[in-house]
Amino acid sequence: MDLGEFRNLIATVRGEIGKVVQGQDAIIDLVLISIFAGGHCLVEGPPGTAKTLLARSVSAAMALVYRRIQFTPDLMPGDVLGVNLFNFQTNQFHLTKGPVFTDILLADEINRAPPKTQSALLQAMNERMVTLDGTDYSLGPDFFVLATQNPIEQQGTYPLPEAQLDRFLFKLVVDFPDRDTEIAILSKHAKQALQSDMRNAGIRPLVTSGALAEGRALIDAIHLDGTILTYVVDLVRATRSDADILYGASTRAADALAAAVRVRAAFEGRDYGLPDDVQALLVPALRHRIILSPSAEIDGRTPDEVLRNIMNRVDAPR
Repeated sequence: MDLGEFRNLIATVRGEIGKVVQGQDAIIDLVLISIFAGGHCLVEGPPGTAKTLLARSVSAAMALVYRRIQFTPDLMPGDVLGVNLFNFQTNQFHLTKGPVFTDILLADEINRAPPKTQSALLQAMNERMVTLDGTDYSLGPDFFVLATQNPIEQQGTYPLPEAQLDRFLFKLVVDFPDRDTEIAILSKHAKQALQSDMRNAGIRPLVTSGALAEGRALIDAIHLDGTILTYVVDLVRATRSDADILYGASTRAADALAAAVRVRAAFEGRDYGLPDDVQALLVPALRHRIILSPSAEIDGRTPDEVLRNIMNRVDAPR
């Protein structure tokens, strides 16, 4: 597979997912970028904005195994990771794998689970490995977590600590579709949105595990020259000295942004990154990695607004 074929494949995948998930083209792109970059996504949005449907549609189009966990206050780490159960017939312990052993995991309302359960999942995300009773079990190379949280309901939630938020490549903010898109959803896809079988919704599995590995190999060869890397670092460092930001982004944020830039370049059929790639990905890659100062919050500023101000101040390479 060359870059041209890869670009065409991604365009076809976008189209397949777009059959079911309408009005969320930018979100679909960022989820696909995250998968090929080996990252994970945190999605924030009100109920009924197709977050679950998005995860199912992506898994169907990419021929990946999908599982879902509904996070609740009484959810235990073993409910996520699995447990070792003693078999009295064989006198041996047997691993009963939890839902984390999958390709795409939808962690629905992750902020409803207690910190201990959150940490168990986030460790698996970071290490792609589960440790049970001192034994390590590897997760698949395609393991991807799409975690959701509801911004409306705060009672009975456990907000993710900043160090754990840093494990997500992107934080995506999903809003209600515009009027025309909402009408189109009702007229064309109301039945499909309720179907659990994505084949009945018309989504074809297009990306095999081999194609996913080939795509990642192409992405690894994408060149980011010194000016692009310097631009990434300058933007991240600017978050640490901005008056509106109490705590800026870490070096991990710069590394994550650079990885995402490579993927976006490959999606466009290029073997090199551009400043446009950096600018398109800066806000979703950093909005959850900064903490605004009290004065900025009092003034009603948002992370997105502050990051765009930084982007306007830092000179892009020509």
